[in-house]
Amino acid sequence: MPTGVAIRDVRDQLFDAAERVLLRDGPSALTSRAVTTEAGCAKGVLHRHFADFDAFLTELVLDRAARIDDRAAALRDSAGTGTVADNLTRALTDLFASVAVAIVSLVTSRDELRSRLREARPTGVPILTDAATAIASYLTAERELGRVTADADVDTLAPILIGAVHMLFADRQGAPPDAGAVHKVVTAIESPVRGSRPAGFTRPSVPPVR
Repeated sequence: MPTGVAIRDVRDQLFDAAERVLLRDGPSALTSRAVTTEAGCAKGVLHRHFADFDAFLTELVLDRAARIDDRAAALRDSAGTGTVADNLTRALTDLFASVAVAIVSLVTSRDELRSRLREARPTGVPILTDAATAIASYLTAERELGRVTADADVDTLAPILIGAVHMLFADRQGAPPDAGAVHKVVTAIESPVRGSRPAGFTRPSVPPVR
């Protein structure tokens, strides 16, 4: 097996194991031994592929942040269908029901990890910043369709939505909020900028000037 493929497989196995530990036991339980034990491999395997544990965690966070791109594309493609509130509710619930909340807690709990992430991503918090960018892109598409008001400040609305819904999911010990609770928060933030165009509306094309 080519070396690159083997390394990629090991990285994925270790990342998946770390995610399971995070979701099950929280950031405080995430150690190199916990990861390798969960992955079913020797502790030395992790250190053969990463300079140290914080380097591993940095790559884990960046890898999970990059996965939001797929969610972002699907959300933007939903513009013009259903309702804006329903689309946002579904996207935000999917995001925070995943490992996102645990990743954010991990980042805030480790000073060295935050320092290394700033070298790769000078501004913002990975996951949250990526999600806000995705939401802003979706709202921009809806604004172009007239389903969000023309003067809506989508770059401000997006982090407000992220922050408000994140608060609902932040308590790891309690039961996660249901879709109705998320929808209520989303509606309170989104309704003031709701446009008047119906679902499925697309602007008519303008014939070229000859």
